[in-house]
Amino acid sequence: MRSVKVHLADHRDYPIVIGQNRLQELPLFLDQCLQQKEKKRRAVLVFVDEKVKSQGFELINILSGRGFEIHSMIIPSGESSKSLAQLSTIYDFCAEKSLTRQTVVITLGGGVVGDLGGFVAATYNRGMDFIQIPTTLLAMVDSSVGGKVGINHSGGKNLIGAFHQPRGVWIDLNYLETLPQREFLSGLAEVVKYGVILDESFFVYLEKNSQSIIAKENNILQDIIQRSCELKAEVVKNDEHELTGLRMILNYGHTFAHAFETISNYGELLHGEAVSIGMIVASRFAQMRGYISEEVTQRQIRLLQTFNLPVKPKKEWETDQLIRIMKRDKKSTVGQLRLILPTRIGEVKLFSDIEEREVKEVLQVR
Repeated sequence: MRSVKVHLADHRDYPIVIGQNRLQELPLFLDQCLQQKEKKRRAVLVFVDEKVKSQGFELINILSGRGFEIHSMIIPSGESSKSLAQLSTIYDFCAEKSLTRQTVVITLGGGVVGDLGGFVAATYNRGMDFIQIPTTLLAMVDSSVGGKVGINHSGGKNLIGAFHQPRGVWIDLNYLETLPQREFLSGLAEVVKYGVILDESFFVYLEKNSQSIIAKENNILQDIIQRSCELKAEVVKNDEHELTGLRMILNYGHTFAHAFETISNYGELLHGEAVSIGMIVASRFAQMRGYISEEVTQRQIRLLQTFNLPVKPKKEWETDQLIRIMKRDKKSTVGQLRLILPTRIGEVKLFSDIEEREVKEVLQVR
């Protein structure tokens, strides 16, 4: 198995392992991450996305057969589960089962289950250990790494949340075999993002290997997952809680994307699809200001379209409403918009002098 280490202060480092057909080794991985001996195994609370129920049953059977006390919940698929209502239901379940701070939360699913289960781990009994087992490409390369957990609010995506790092991330490529193609391609938007913001050579690698990626060739998939995790881990190590501004670069395209998701009621677009559109809008903004050439935008468009991802906002999205939503974005300060913009392939910067008229102008390109 390949391994990436996330280095954090106060001896909170944790591993990300990447492999295939290794689920039987998961109990040992848990013991290592939790620094416990087999005979002292703790109770676990497993959150399973309903789309991967059969894989959830397999996971539960393996854990129960190795001495873990199992509590489990099936979580309805989709962004609507990242809600106060679903959170309240989970808290009721935890209280009814008398779960303690020693209970370990395990999330099996995509970003929704990982964010929701991670927020439960961050808040119930003032914090529990948790392990991420992502089953979508997007979760493997992005949401499972870095400790951002939370739920949505009608006012915006992820408005209620916390920083709560997992004790480990277990990535098994087997889960991608049953992932719908649209969701697989959606995850590639976040992969492309890493190339744009941090690593031009990785962007070139994606351009050269795009067809192999679409064909899900094993070694290529492991390469792009590993490199994405390495790049994110480096950013998180240097700015875990977004105090210096460095970690904000991971949100390239996301200020626009979250507005697109919100205006669509979290259902019409997959997250990666919204990010794909958001990156191109942000790139056009940078181009409009003269920071980059047209070719920088076009390279992104070509690669994203190769992955069958959208690159333009929908005509029916009302511009003024999008801007109102964007002003509530966590990167905004007192209603002042801030954007992550590219200065070249492989580098982006945070800009705080964003004028509303400029945003309106760039959103007109549809």
